[in-house]
Amino acid sequence: MIQMIGYLCSLRSIPGIQAKINAFTQEKAAMINVKIFQFNPLQENTYLMYNEGGDCIVVDPGCYTDKERDQLRAFIEAKQLKPVMLINTHCHLDHVFGNKFVHETYGLELHIHAGEQQVLDMAPTSGLMFNLPFDNYSGPIHFLDENSHLTLGDETIQVLFTPGHSPASISFYAGKSGFVMAGDVLFRESVGRTDLPGGSPAVLVKSILEKLYALPDETIVYSGHGIPTTIGHEKVHNPYVSA
Repeated sequence: MIQMIGYLCSLRSIPGIQAKINAFTQEKAAMINVKIFQFNPLQENTYLMYNEGGDCIVVDPGCYTDKERDQLRAFIEAKQLKPVMLINTHCHLDHVFGNKFVHETYGLELHIHAGEQQVLDMAPTSGLMFNLPFDNYSGPIHFLDENSHLTLGDETIQVLFTPGHSPASISFYAGKSGFVMAGDVLFRESVGRTDLPGGSPAVLVKSILEKLYALPDETIVYSGHGIPTTIGHEKVHNPYVSA
């Protein structure tokens, strides 16, 4: 059964999902490497982008338990990585559980779109509603928009404004390395749910058509839940948004 995905939707019914996710972990010399973790009861994908020099960007840390936090830290230590930036695609609770941990452990300050500030502020309240209490990030916040560009080593990462699932979700496109981190906007043969505050079906479709489907077909899509896909696959097979 096809279902729209986002926080509060489970993927536990997909057989072998962790093995499928691990198969897409990207590690190649002279490119941005991608490590995928599946964290918290909502099975959110947390990402590390890192290069051969060891610099590392933490994307949507969803680590909720001590075990998950230890798992993230152990990988960073084993690879001798240096975390240099903390970013959220959007601020639904499952994507921000670990912001405080990353800030306190590595001294990183949070980068989000300004339109997600209210969502971030409300995340602990959402957590209480679903019996997932947590301490929110309370450090400095830096705002990103489509005029922003991130750098990791010698590669530039473009910020794309892709709202619809949330008020001001952003995606991160690494053209040289051939991938986009799309948060909960686009999934393999599905899309993000739009019934949460600030969501809009029309805006979501517009974001996908104008921002994501404009990328090369071979671009890998790293989503906030589930296994990766490609832009070309979704143009043909996505039942919600066809090219």
